[in-house]
Amino acid sequence: MYLKHLSLLNYKNIAQAELDFAQKLNCFVGDNGMGKTNLLDAIYYMSFCKSSFVASDAYNLKHGEPFFMLQGQYVIEGEPEKVLCSYKPGARKRLSVNDKDYKRFSEHVGKIPLVMISPSDSLLVSGGSEERRRFMDVVISQYDINYLNALMRYDKALKQRNALLKQEEEPDVAVMEVLEGMMAQDASLIYERRKVFVEEFLPIFQELYAKLGRSDCEQVEIKYTSHGTRGSFEELFRTGRAKERIVGHSLYGTHRDELELLFNGFPVKHECSQGQTKTFFITMKLAQYLFLKGKGERRVPILLLDDIFDKLDTTRVGKIVKYVSGADFGQIFITDTHREHLDSILASTQKAYKLFTVVDGAVREE
Repeated sequence: MYLKHLSLLNYKNIAQAELDFAQKLNCFVGDNGMGKTNLLDAIYYMSFCKSSFVASDAYNLKHGEPFFMLQGQYVIEGEPEKVLCSYKPGARKRLSVNDKDYKRFSEHVGKIPLVMISPSDSLLVSGGSEERRRFMDVVISQYDINYLNALMRYDKALKQRNALLKQEEEPDVAVMEVLEGMMAQDASLIYERRKVFVEEFLPIFQELYAKLGRSDCEQVEIKYTSHGTRGSFEELFRTGRAKERIVGHSLYGTHRDELELLFNGFPVKHECSQGQTKTFFITMKLAQYLFLKGKGERRVPILLLDDIFDKLDTTRVGKIVKYVSGADFGQIFITDTHREHLDSILASTQKAYKLFTVVDGAVREE
């Protein structure tokens, strides 16, 4: 599977672009703020029907323009497939495949599997637990629609329950019990799928880190912790209600799940250098790619690498580039600020590629 052609109109700072891509390597070079990341985000959008960086589509619209539109021509299992996404303020955004509109955008998630790695992924290590839950959710949702639906139902019911916990008067017990029953059912599914995911993902991650790390002495571990180990979620919700009324929000459930990231038995955020930390989260995302490759319809995901080589020494960069240009990976998009840096990376891969220069939202193929 690969993206053959991309059309952009009024997406962020890109007024218009028509781009043809190579099946393996595609690179965007330009100074910071020119629009390189916006191009990758447009590709991400066509897989998830949302931006990787902002929650509101209003922020994806070029200033002063009435709408934006993205259109991708893919080749999937040898067959052409057209994906179109468009947004106009005040109207429902549109997502269609081969001119057939989706009624629910969640039906599209996983159809074009994709992994994006960017500097913001450092939050996997330095950020709060919601970043690590999001990591699990993005992976599992791409091959398990039941998980994605359970996640959306759980989040909706959680917001309703929190609203009841915040109100001054005592919540209606019958309403709370109905909400908690719904949440418990979905929480059980979420917990089980996350548990299985971590069990299957960990050996892939550890094997890959052994290839990309600098030393055999670097041992990595990921541990999943959840209230699901305490038994019935419904019982947890019921018994925790009095305490939660005091704090005004739900203290128990899968929305409090955590991934412990360990390096030689200690938390990564306290133990690792900048280079080790970056290698850790990059390896997590590359392992995510390998994991997804073996799931669902076994389509090879698209890989987006956004300015990931900064603060990595040449040894780590060389290992990563050599690995992702191998047979395990399909189409790759890379951004960098330095043409010389990209030239050396591309030369080391000995693969056919396309190179684009990005200046103030204008894209030119070299």
